[in-house]
Amino acid sequence: MEQRRQLQNHKGEAMTTSEMGKEDITLDWRGRPSNPTKHGGMRAAAFVLGLQSFEIMGIAAVGNNLITYVINEMHFSLSKSANIVTNFIGTVFLLALVGGYLSDSYLGSFWTMLIFGFVELSGFILLSVQAHVPQLKPPPCNNMAAADNGEEFQPRNPKQSKKLSTYFNAAYFAFSMGELIALTLLVWVQTHSGMDVGFGVSAAAMAMGLISLVSGTLYYRNKPPQGSIFTPIAQVFVAAILKRKQVCPSNPQLLHGSQNNVPNDTTTFSSDAGSFLHAEKFRFLDKACIKMQDGTNTKESPWRLCTVAQVKQVKILLSVIPIFASTIVFNTILAQLQTFSVQQGSMMDTKLTKSFHIPPASLQSIPYIMLIVVVPLYDTFFVPFARKFTGHDSGISPLKRIGFGLFLATFSMIAAAIMEEKRRDAAVNSNKILSIFWITPQFLIFGLSEMFTAVGLIEFFYKQSLKGMQAFLTAVTYCSYSFGFYLSSLLVSLVNKITSSSGSSGGGGWLGDNNLNKDRLDLFYWLLAGLSFLNFLNYLFWSNWYSHKPSSSASSAPGNETPMEDYNHYRLDDNNIP
Repeated sequence: MEQRRQLQNHKGEAMTTSEMGKEDITLDWRGRPSNPTKHGGMRAAAFVLGLQSFEIMGIAAVGNNLITYVINEMHFSLSKSANIVTNFIGTVFLLALVGGYLSDSYLGSFWTMLIFGFVELSGFILLSVQAHVPQLKPPPCNNMAAADNGEEFQPRNPKQSKKLSTYFNAAYFAFSMGELIALTLLVWVQTHSGMDVGFGVSAAAMAMGLISLVSGTLYYRNKPPQGSIFTPIAQVFVAAILKRKQVCPSNPQLLHGSQNNVPNDTTTFSSDAGSFLHAEKFRFLDKACIKMQDGTNTKESPWRLCTVAQVKQVKILLSVIPIFASTIVFNTILAQLQTFSVQQGSMMDTKLTKSFHIPPASLQSIPYIMLIVVVPLYDTFFVPFARKFTGHDSGISPLKRIGFGLFLATFSMIAAAIMEEKRRDAAVNSNKILSIFWITPQFLIFGLSEMFTAVGLIEFFYKQSLKGMQAFLTAVTYCSYSFGFYLSSLLVSLVNKITSSSGSSGGGGWLGDNNLNKDRLDLFYWLLAGLSFLNFLNYLFWSNWYSHKPSSSASSAPGNETPMEDYNHYRLDDNNIP
């Protein structure tokens, strides 16, 4: 393949369609070409979903009740505990980038999941030991008053493309089941048998997940690693900078690698691929494809001359960044439900019966009880029904799914603010303790919001189909969680600093006390509701920018582009994705 590529660079031609198809080859566990009838599909995905269920079961039991452990066992204050938890979870999701990069570039999905699965298992074991040994915990202080396996499906196959949508919904169903068990059974074990036993059960769940992963080895369809995924991207930027003074030819067919841009080549380019290159979006990158006309036919370095396909991928990558960024505030809201809302529940009446008390962290299981019913109904009934009207394999496009979820998230914080104000007033003015079920609306609304936003974002990124970058792009979606949790830590610190200096809450800040009856958590929730709504408006702008469709009279001109959603429509065999 490398010799062919060098020969084609010498001739100034791009890879042919048949050669590009070889990039999509998948192998079985012995390294032989996979058989579509034996490998991949939902049978193989079921083992990976098993890993996901058990893994999320373990990590959710730790993450969602971690604030209780940090406060009661590690003896940190409320605001510091919240920041510790959000920073920890943010770092966990940020490290997904490392896994995605190694998967696409060197290891492949199976070995990446297996290796890092054992690393995670080791972490659970160490955490259990730390919680069990008193010498490993600090004494009380005076201030105390959570990779992807979509490659089992072939997006270019119409039937497989529809199954891919089903897979993402099934993956979220598995996630919901894991969360539900973690937030009920495992949190109950942590509460009644000790955190050390609870962390040990999380380790056992992770071990079961790894057994599930290994059990499906014979059925997996594996994509061989293709080397560093960042090198072709870097080459485009370097070549564009080096040729920044060049002028793009008026005929896009003169650009390097544009010989394949013919209407019949729907697997790689649209019928108007040249117009995609000559777009107002990131037009400076087109210069990376300009061939030097010095009459010597000298082969140029790949760091000075890139193909149309390379530039196309970089343009798509840059275009999806605003969509990704628009989900960060959404995950900042999620951070509150895993930190302050848990403490909010601990200040309420947790009795279910005379002898049974609900652990505050288990309140987060309520939306997952709803989702294990809603998700199958959504995929079984809503998606086929909506597909008849929209033509999208997913029922509605991932962009619309994300937008609807972001819109709902605002109402989660509105409900949280109203309920916290009611709880605080009852406790302070009437000396009453409200039932913990009063704060269930904020969890229910956000759970429904997450079903749309989280799944839509993963599906949106995966279906960009950037060559050899599926795992990395899926990992990028988890960075939204990371940045959202980091933003939560920043907001808590800033709000405390600003409100304490302004004296708006008695000098301690909205979140400056360990007692929520003295803090103003309700005002913090209102702040997040406002930020969430502004973020939704921001998303509307960028999603419209991303999928903007020029007028028909202008779309054929070299200065305009095929809209991104239509571009994906042609590229994936008219499957109307995203």
